[in-house]
Amino acid sequence: MVFTEKQLSREIKYKGKIVTVCLDEVELINGKKTLREECLHPGGVAILPLLDNGEVICVRQHRYAYNADLIEIPAGKLEAGEDPLECGIRELSEETGYTASEIIPLGCAYPSPGYVNEKLYLYLARGLKEGDSHPDEGELLEMFTMPFEELLRRVMADEIHDAKTVIATLKTKIILDGERK
Repeated sequence: MVFTEKQLSREIKYKGKIVTVCLDEVELINGKKTLREECLHPGGVAILPLLDNGEVICVRQHRYAYNADLIEIPAGKLEAGEDPLECGIRELSEETGYTASEIIPLGCAYPSPGYVNEKLYLYLARGLKEGDSHPDEGELLEMFTMPFEELLRRVMADEIHDAKTVIATLKTKIILDGERK
């Protein structure tokens, strides 16, 4: 069975710099009508920079929605029409100053499909070369490194909650384990 929903109407409730919030009336496959709230987001990219010495370049930044400083991998919002890989390369350079000779796609994730249409494209970056970071204006972050195994331990100990970091870390672990065989 295919569970499609037919959009009958859309009312834009809020249009901001990053998100647009809509209230839609939809018709379900059984003919019943209901409401759906949807948050439209341009999508984003996250890139796990793995240094040759086995350390990961991380960033710590304050996240207003949680009123907490979070440990994350470099990431950013896609610009309209921007290729996700190019966005990842840009964000890696902006937030860390590094460039990569190898970028491995880790797939796409839907961070909260119940109400947001955001797609997160994930990458692993290797063969890193150091340069100067140049974060966006208003983007305050601290860059630091930690051993990949420590990042993995912290993910598994529920000390790192950022979804893109968790997913990219676990997928990278599978890749690294496959290379060791």
